[in-house]
Amino acid sequence: MGPFENVKKNFGFGCMRLPMRDGEVDTAEFSNMVDVFLEAGFHYFDTARGYLDGRSERALRECLTSRYPREAYILTDKLTHGFFQTEADIRPFFESQLEACGVDYFDFYLMHAQNAKYFRDFKACRAYETAFDLKAEGKIRHVGISFHDRSEVLEQILTEYPQIEAVQIQFNYADYEDPSVESRKCYEVCIRHGKPVIVMEPVKGGTLANLPAGGKAILDALGGGSPASYAIRFAAGFPGIAMVLSGMSNMEQMEENIGFMRDFRPLGERELEALGRVRDLFHARHLIGCTACRYCVAGCPKHILIPELFGDRNAKQAYQDWNSDWYYKVHTQKNGKASDCVKCGKCEQVCPQHLPIRALLEQVAETFEKKEETN
Repeated sequence: MGPFENVKKNFGFGCMRLPMRDGEVDTAEFSNMVDVFLEAGFHYFDTARGYLDGRSERALRECLTSRYPREAYILTDKLTHGFFQTEADIRPFFESQLEACGVDYFDFYLMHAQNAKYFRDFKACRAYETAFDLKAEGKIRHVGISFHDRSEVLEQILTEYPQIEAVQIQFNYADYEDPSVESRKCYEVCIRHGKPVIVMEPVKGGTLANLPAGGKAILDALGGGSPASYAIRFAAGFPGIAMVLSGMSNMEQMEENIGFMRDFRPLGERELEALGRVRDLFHARHLIGCTACRYCVAGCPKHILIPELFGDRNAKQAYQDWNSDWYYKVHTQKNGKASDCVKCGKCEQVCPQHLPIRALLEQVAETFEKKEETN
């Protein structure tokens, strides 16, 4: 039986964003939202220890797990880098998560935010093997990963650990062909390996819900639906998408999302064409015309992932979202930063777009590294 065999609906409550009041989770509002969510037939909740500095797990205990029988909901938690240093740390951390959430088992447990570096660290600590052992003990129903890196890294992880049962990726119409996120390529790796896909950031951290005037006008002309509804329906309409998560901070967002996901309808051709035009508006704000041919990467003496870093800056310029900063860190964990450029010019000699790469890398460094220096 597949891991999503008993999942009734393909829309989940992402608990990284919750209703807040005076710096704490508004548990009265969250409880009301939980009630409405469950009454509408949805029952998938997603959390992690780092969400809201631990408040998310505790809020789920107060507002969900202490108020409903265990079979009424599906709960996903994650093993997050930074909360363990050795293999011996993992089980105590896991038990603390069960206690924080008020449950005896997790339906899904994900190796969190996997990328090339974190994957090496998780392997060194036998994190995957520990999770599989916990599954055998009945404390986890299904083991999966959440992923933030290039598709070739995902290919490696799924090849080395075919026991993985689900993959959570960032997937939305803005990132679909983005060279720094590779949503389409990562999705295709999942499908090729037969893994159900869980979608995070379908609205790109709210960016695709708050469009510039021109983009909103394009979608308004369709005659119905909010910008967020089109973004979520885009993600949910692909084969193999088992779950689409959305962080909801108030009852209005919850009711709107339930309204169009209760009886889900994939986007039609006219709607997809409109989203393409909105994406083009965002792309028009990009300043770097890199086509990600990657000719520049092979000869770089500092091993800088130039197309990825250009993609990060383009995303920052177009969307102003925190994910761009995250992906910049991912792309520079084991490769050079933009400021490491020695200005040898080898990249510019092979660039078919004739981009002034050395000068552009200075702009990238200014965008992402100046903040680091002041912290």
